[in-house]
Amino acid sequence: MIPKDRKLYAAADRAVNQALRLRRGERFLLVTDTPKLEIAEALAFHARRAGAEVTTYLMTETLRPITGPTRQFRELIRGAGATAYLLEGRFPEKPFRGFMVAEGAKHGRVCMMPGITRDMMERLVAIDFSEMARFTGKVMKAVEGADDIVVENAAGTRISFSVRGRRWKADVGDISRKGRHGNLPAGECFTCPVEETFTGRIVIGLIDDKLGRGEMTFKEGKLVGFKGAGVAEVIKTVGDDPAARVIGEFGIGTNKGARLSPNMLEAEKALGTVHFAIGDSYGLGKNKSKFHFDALVDKATLKVGGRAIARDGKFLV
Repeated sequence: MIPKDRKLYAAADRAVNQALRLRRGERFLLVTDTPKLEIAEALAFHARRAGAEVTTYLMTETLRPITGPTRQFRELIRGAGATAYLLEGRFPEKPFRGFMVAEGAKHGRVCMMPGITRDMMERLVAIDFSEMARFTGKVMKAVEGADDIVVENAAGTRISFSVRGRRWKADVGDISRKGRHGNLPAGECFTCPVEETFTGRIVIGLIDDKLGRGEMTFKEGKLVGFKGAGVAEVIKTVGDDPAARVIGEFGIGTNKGARLSPNMLEAEKALGTVHFAIGDSYGLGKNKSKFHFDALVDKATLKVGGRAIARDGKFLV
């Protein structure tokens, strides 16, 4: 019998059976903290219904921040066919998240849900992903292989770059096969710019769950200047890792239900936003780092080969 929290459990059903497509006998690892336990319980309920073997790894507050895996955790994730990460996002824990993405995808598949809330589950996961996938495909078709992409907004962003020869990925809720990792909620397409072409300035409203305006200036793919408390905290966190100051991602939000919020997991999926990350390129570019920090640009104008495909946050495709 399904528990009383029908909306939450309907969302968990979508996550388990539509996104992850857990199979009978498959090992499913849930990584959670105490505030996310009700979501973990809903996922575990449907995973068990699907016949999966469920293990829950509870991260207590006394062990945080966790910057690297324990030996026992390494064994758990290597044996999991699917892993879901629910922890509240924290800057110092980026290396642990990076390990989970790399190691989990090597041995199975990974669903990353940092900072997920019950509201986000009910509003953005309990959906049919097919319409979002079709729209994301249209956006990808408009930008794939482009030699000249320019992103601007009224706040002062102007950055130009090429993505020629770079592979694009669509994060549209399909995390069903080994080697994949994706977010829930989903709704973006992303790649890594050709590093040496990436020059200009971005003005951001959010960097990895840190509110407040910031500025980042790039020259040939490298961060050469910045302003804002959130960006300063990121730079302090990455320390002397030079790879963490190199462009690693360009993403376009394609989820019509997502809103601008203090949670990057949702904000970067919102229509009218693009995001850039410094640090690891997830194999889409040259850059490798234990860090990956996303920065959000909203109300974006996106030009491809001189033609606008989005203007002031409104898509034209």
